[in-house]
Amino acid sequence: MSPRPHFLVLTFPFQGHITPALRLARRLLAAAPDALVTFSTTEDAHARMFPAKSSTAGLPDGAAERDFDGRLEFLPFSDGTGGGYVRSSDPGAFNSYMASFHAAGARSVGELVDALAARGRPVSRVVYTLLLPWAADIARERGVPSALYWIQPVAVFAIYHHYFHGRAGVVDEHRGDPSFVVELPGLAPLAVGDLPTFITMSTDPSDPLHSALTTLRNLFDTLDREIPQATILVNTCQELELGALAAVGAHDVLPVGPVLPSGDEAGLFKQDDAKYMEWLDGKPANSVAYVSFGSLATMAREQLDELLLGLEESGRPYLCVVRKDIKAELAEANAEIDDRLKNGMVVEWCDQVQVLSHAAVGCFVTHCGWNSVLESLASGVPMVGVPRLSDQSMNALLLEREWRVGVRAEVDRGGVLRATEVRRRIEEVMGEGKAAKEVRHMAGEWKRVIADAMGKGGSSDRNLMVYMEGARNGI
Repeated sequence: MSPRPHFLVLTFPFQGHITPALRLARRLLAAAPDALVTFSTTEDAHARMFPAKSSTAGLPDGAAERDFDGRLEFLPFSDGTGGGYVRSSDPGAFNSYMASFHAAGARSVGELVDALAARGRPVSRVVYTLLLPWAADIARERGVPSALYWIQPVAVFAIYHHYFHGRAGVVDEHRGDPSFVVELPGLAPLAVGDLPTFITMSTDPSDPLHSALTTLRNLFDTLDREIPQATILVNTCQELELGALAAVGAHDVLPVGPVLPSGDEAGLFKQDDAKYMEWLDGKPANSVAYVSFGSLATMAREQLDELLLGLEESGRPYLCVVRKDIKAELAEANAEIDDRLKNGMVVEWCDQVQVLSHAAVGCFVTHCGWNSVLESLASGVPMVGVPRLSDQSMNALLLEREWRVGVRAEVDRGGVLRATEVRRRIEEVMGEGKAAKEVRHMAGEWKRVIADAMGKGGSSDRNLMVYMEGARNGI
């Protein structure tokens, strides 16, 4: 009889990493009724996920949070800081945090794996997200197979692969020219401005995000060492990225997504109890513009003013998410926002999947984080992309040119999305023109494709079963 599979799912402590990792953890459990999963992120993020309970490192008896009848256990690891990453005006803050995260995290996760084995719950597979390259080393040292869970598009994986395998020179030479076209094997020609920002920013170690680039370089070095044993699970479906799947070199890539929530996940990081769903219930079908720029985006007062003005001028009802800390920083704006709202509602948090699934929502103005793009695609909601960082420009390119489910909004030279652009782009996807109708049609088509891929016997479902079978048989 095969041993009971036990997956250790490890992730970086940002919400955009935790959410897809936890969804995959639950998907693994649903796919194999006898499987166990231990989900682990840093102590600070763990405490934010479970604010009513104490967060303790190690293996406390009866103290760890569990669900799936005890098959899913949440145990944190240490990043060496005690308080997690704190946004700071210090340009070196993130790089300092990453140094601590890598050193302490690797040590702590190693201790966690050993402690689980000693407890009679040995790990049989390690699954890790993209900023933990050392997780594969920890697994290998203990004779445990590992899999990278890539939480961005396959196209972005292919770009990084080629950048770190002989194409860095041309990108580095032209990083100051966003219109310069780069040709990478297996991919359509790409402007430098569409590439992930971590490879187009300065390579100076003093750059505030330099550690992200070095971490990704280490990740691809790790994957090269693991070939042919390394498995890469990707949060996409093959129908979305057929071309890119052929451009990943010798890597074994399995599209298993979009991995969406299997139940109510609103409790994670919940910040308020706004009555936005009741508000949406009172709006006509496809009439509301939903606006959210993600959990990491900052917003200056000028940008908030322009955004709200553009939404009001669109003449359409809108639901806009403005993070609580941003409103607090813009204290003088806080008192004014409600007075300026004629057509819309501003909230500090919402259950995004629930909102996008609501019949009243007709478009999503988004920063183009991959989770948000997938959620919108799966809900059949057209998008207005406003990318800023990391893979977001590439995601915006895909939704506009490859899938034709939205448009990209342009910011001015100061990086501000102006009211006129907000109004114009919303009209392009919600209006009655031929182009807008085509966008809405394509959004509906991709919704169907994704549902089929994730359904029983669909491409992503089959790929996940292949991975699960390998995990069960030790291959």
